Amino acid sequence: MGTATLIEAASDIALVLDRHGVIQDMSVSIEDIPAEQVAGWVGRRWSEVVTLDSRSKVQSMLDGATGGKAPRWRHVNHPGCNGADLPVMYSAVRVGHRGRIVAMGRDMRAQAALQQRLIEAQQVLERDYWRLRHVEMRYRLLFDMASEALVIVDASSLRVVEANPTAIALFGLPPRKVAGHAFPTGISDKAERELTAMLTRARSGERTEEVRLRAACEAGDLLVAATAFKQEDAQLLMVRTRAVRSGPAVAAPEATRSMAQVMQRAPDGFVVTDMDGRVLMANDSFVELTQFSTEQQLRGELLDRWMARPGVDLSVMLSTLRQQGSLRLFATSLRGELGAQSEVEISAVSVPDGDPPCMGFTVRHVGRRLGTDAQAGKSSPRSVEQLTHLVGRMPLKDLVRESTDLIEQLCIEAALKLTQDNRASAAEMLGLSRQSLYVKLRRYGLGDLGA
Repeated sequence: MGTATLIEAASDIALVLDRHGVIQDMSVSIEDIPAEQVAGWVGRRWSEVVTLDSRSKVQSMLDGATGGKAPRWRHVNHPGCNGADLPVMYSAVRVGHRGRIVAMGRDMRAQAALQQRLIEAQQVLERDYWRLRHVEMRYRLLFDMASEALVIVDASSLRVVEANPTAIALFGLPPRKVAGHAFPTGISDKAERELTAMLTRARSGERTEEVRLRAACEAGDLLVAATAFKQEDAQLLMVRTRAVRSGPAVAAPEATRSMAQVMQRAPDGFVVTDMDGRVLMANDSFVELTQFSTEQQLRGELLDRWMARPGVDLSVMLSTLRQQGSLRLFATSLRGELGAQSEVEISAVSVPDGDPPCMGFTVRHVGRRLGTDAQAGKSSPRSVEQLTHLVGRMPLKDLVRESTDLIEQLCIEAALKLTQDNRASAAEMLGLSRQSLYVKLRRYGLGDLGA
């Protein structure tokens, strides 16, 4: 009697088994387990009241207890009546001379919940990490490719923290040791005093206007503006500089012509418009997307002419460009003059101070990347984000069908993963016949099944 009391006090679930693994008696001290969860366990084999993936662990514990081996704790899952498994940590030991085995179990639901939260937190951290990596990559690309000279300066010491290639060339900074170099440099003494005074005002929080300075070495006049910001505990200044007229320190004409040739032959479409969206020039790839033969046929036409949603897409893009100055990865469709339709992503930038003011649009054909997603409902999308991208391109009833197919496919993939690709067990888990499961596997292209 004392042993039974001790076992009951030391465990949340205690099972008394015969040498064949049949449950003879049991004790459950967990109050929040529904009665139907453990009903009918007595008289059944222990392996019959656990999930498929836990049966090998149960058999291993029974063999170890029968052979007199030291008991080991094993994680076993019992199927739940409400769909959630009951995780229990068991240890089995042989008692007496009749071959009886006592399995003592501890409720692991709290630990399983903590583990699930840890996994979810890790996934969130990984997503945030990759999002920051992508943001950093875009920042680095924009920073290095900017036509303006950009210099990040430490506000307290007026030392360079970072500078883009245009700034290095304009101010004569050492390319390999730009960090820590004194700023300003490469301009006349008078201009240096004016720029230092402006940086001091910006550091104190005053609003500064763009000032015009004279650069050294006949580089011409410079328009300089400074903006203060904080990064962690340090106060920094972003100094933006652009040359009023070109000189030796800015990009050479040969480089400008080379860039124009590259843009003309780029595989992505590139088009320059005025501030109202009328085409000023376009490269060969964009002419091909619109199914015209020459660039002259596009000039003067509204970009809205080839958009899939006339009156909507261009209005949204122009509004964003006027407010933010740039636009990234705007998903839409482009319709050519002969009826061909292409799924595209558009990135754009506004240059209101250009001569003349203009906007540049990069048009990337993503039809191959989208694959079957862009085909009106022939296969289900792989993410909710792709489903939302189909709004406006497919009727609502087709989107609902796509969502249902997506959920069904994800459930089948989860079942195959849980059962380690055991299709009979997966069919049983999903409540399907094996034949129905194979039909769905072929439908979604899962399980390496032939057509």
